[in-house]
Amino acid sequence: MRTRFDSWQSLDRSGPWRSRLSPRPLPGDPAPSTGTFWALLLALGSGPVLNAAFPALGLWPLSFLGMGMILWAIQGRGFWAGTGLGMLAGLGFYLSHVAWTALYLGPIPWLALSTLEAIFFALGCGLIAVAYRLVPRAWPGRSGQFLLPVIIAALWVTREYIAGNWPYGGFAWGRLALAHSESPFAALASWLGVSGLSFIIALIAASAVALLRSGVLATPARLLLPALLVAALGAVPVFAVEQVGTSRIAAVQGNGKAGYFDERDPGDVLSAQIQATLPLQNDAVDMVVWPENGTDLDPMQYPEASGALNYLTALLNAPIITGTIAEREGKFYNSSILWMPETGPETYYDKVRPIPFGEYVPDREFWTPFAPDLINLIGRDYTPGTVDNIFDINGTIAAISICFDIVDDNLLRDAVSRGAQVILAQTNNADFGRTEENQQQLAIARLRAIETGRALVNISTVGTSQMINSDGSTLAEIAPYEPGYMVENVPLHRGNTPAVVLGAALNTGIIIFAVAGVVLMLGLGRRPRR
Repeated sequence: MRTRFDSWQSLDRSGPWRSRLSPRPLPGDPAPSTGTFWALLLALGSGPVLNAAFPALGLWPLSFLGMGMILWAIQGRGFWAGTGLGMLAGLGFYLSHVAWTALYLGPIPWLALSTLEAIFFALGCGLIAVAYRLVPRAWPGRSGQFLLPVIIAALWVTREYIAGNWPYGGFAWGRLALAHSESPFAALASWLGVSGLSFIIALIAASAVALLRSGVLATPARLLLPALLVAALGAVPVFAVEQVGTSRIAAVQGNGKAGYFDERDPGDVLSAQIQATLPLQNDAVDMVVWPENGTDLDPMQYPEASGALNYLTALLNAPIITGTIAEREGKFYNSSILWMPETGPETYYDKVRPIPFGEYVPDREFWTPFAPDLINLIGRDYTPGTVDNIFDINGTIAAISICFDIVDDNLLRDAVSRGAQVILAQTNNADFGRTEENQQQLAIARLRAIETGRALVNISTVGTSQMINSDGSTLAEIAPYEPGYMVENVPLHRGNTPAVVLGAALNTGIIIFAVAGVVLMLGLGRRPRR
């Protein structure tokens, strides 16, 4: 007698749906872990559960549960069924994870972004469903049992990589590793990088599902060795690099009206930063860091802005690193400027990763007819920067990161490999209000500090602003949505972590392994099992 599951699975076995990605089930293939109804419930619930692992809730153990739920739902199903379940899980995750995108621009950008990312999520789940069916055929016996979780983890990370880089530079938000900035596994980022940490988390989740499927609960003693291995991974220490001194750094949060739609007069943001900086005149510091858009008047164009910076740097006898919107040769840049006492502007860095559909509209003529009111809100397009992101600040070598730059795996690793001793991460979170975005971005910054072995100053216009040590611990912070400053003797480091040296190669290796696994399982897994 045919069941509802049999009817649904027929989509994978007949008509135009039949392909190499949807092989006909054979005797000996693993049966679905659950019926269709429960699979749908697991897929729908896995997204919100996975989101709860990330800040602001930060319940990191739920990352294993959320991923495990979707893996349990797609086991034993074909590509299209796995893709459909993955779409439900992806929508549930991204609609909750990036709900802050709707705060000012409404539901259309939120729905569009969530749907696009859910498509990547769904296709990845479809391939994982195929792996569940074909890997045991391609590699029968214990070799396939051990290889299957590794291939699943590699496919998960490859999906994260593609979504984080395409289209228009991608959207590298919601990677598994980012739920673990304050978990016992965070130290692994210093050895393996962010992608490597995602791989480990995915491998643990996939292995746990395989163990549960094997009936291990009937003999709990079999759980001892896997539990010890996981505990050992959680006990790995942060890779220690050499400290070469300290720099007394002040970071100022003006809490000015820095949002895109805030009603303000020109110079209001600059004025707020000045008022929050003046109390520092009684404290000797080596540098003062202002956030992205720290001055809403370009000091290269407006004498009142350059005059204010000249006055403050002379008063404090310290350089100021501030963000501003710069115009050069008819192009606009989201820039960071190093302003020195007496001599003024020393150097600048332009943001390499302006946000598509936020700071510029790619293919504007194509997209405008779909949502003209929203597209036309973005009146000017920022040009991606091409200059070096390293400042020499009176002998202290600092890597500069502006807002969305922090998601780029290579930008800070490259800066550290060229000698950066500390990271200055400038951002403007005013457009996202008191949402989870602030904490999510801070989590990324914390992992970057661990990954690179460098202390990091994360300074925002409104919060969340913190100074973070190279081991991920918090050195100082400013209360969100209050003007203030933090001053700390920030450690300076030299030397490279394994993640800086090998992170890019490891990420490439994971992707190559995933692609090779898919090719081989599609070739070898077509044959019937003996």
